[in-house]
Amino acid sequence: MTLSTNQLKTEIIYPDSDGTPMAESDPARDYLIYGVESLNIYFQDRDDVYVSGNLFIYYKKGIPSAVVAPDVFVVYGVEKKKRLSYKVWQEAGKVPSFVLEVTSLTTQENDEEDKPKKYALLGVQEYFQYDPTGDYLNPQLKGSSLVEGRYQSIAAKLLPDGVTSIHSEVLGLDLRLIDGELRFFEPQTEKKLLSHKETEKARQEAEQARQEAEQARQEAEQARRDAIPRLLELGLNMDQVASSLSLPVDEVRRFIQE
Repeated sequence: MTLSTNQLKTEIIYPDSDGTPMAESDPARDYLIYGVESLNIYFQDRDDVYVSGNLFIYYKKGIPSAVVAPDVFVVYGVEKKKRLSYKVWQEAGKVPSFVLEVTSLTTQENDEEDKPKKYALLGVQEYFQYDPTGDYLNPQLKGSSLVEGRYQSIAAKLLPDGVTSIHSEVLGLDLRLIDGELRFFEPQTEKKLLSHKETEKARQEAEQARQEAEQARQEAEQARRDAIPRLLELGLNMDQVASSLSLPVDEVRRFIQE
């Protein structure tokens, strides 16, 4: 029996998972989720921007070991869709333009030494690191930009309120430390990017505030109406009552006629 060339070829497997659950501290996991969700919401109207995190990126066809898994990354110029893994050769050679690693005890050495080399070779334009606990990075937030194949630090700014801010040219956003917590901001509007949970909380708080304001308005309106008979008893005419209570004269007249 003669085997065809295709039959002789061994299929190359690119795993979508390493087979073990993600083992992260609460802070590391929380900021990974915040980074992916907030940036997804920010780019939700862009069909050519892909945001993901903790996903395998295979960058050499035929070599499954040539893989990285950034905590948070953004790719421009590719379709926004769900992926089990990201294979560079299937995405027209597009690599992430922005990477954020959430550093912890177990990832510090890799984040500081191995990953920057790989990201630089891949051509990742910006590489950021953040340490939620402040125990493993000094400073707690770092940003680097790729210049002639090597990363150069992006200068941080100290805002008037004492907040540390680093601008990402790639994203058009500021990464800021507020009491040690990482948040993305739109520098033009000073609007903070929110996660899905934070967005829903803000919506609920806004709705509650609206309802409370409406209730207060109705109570104030009723209080003014309740004051009409008392003012009339004091001898004020309709115009005077209306003026003192900031009510239309017609409304005072309707009350008298009821």
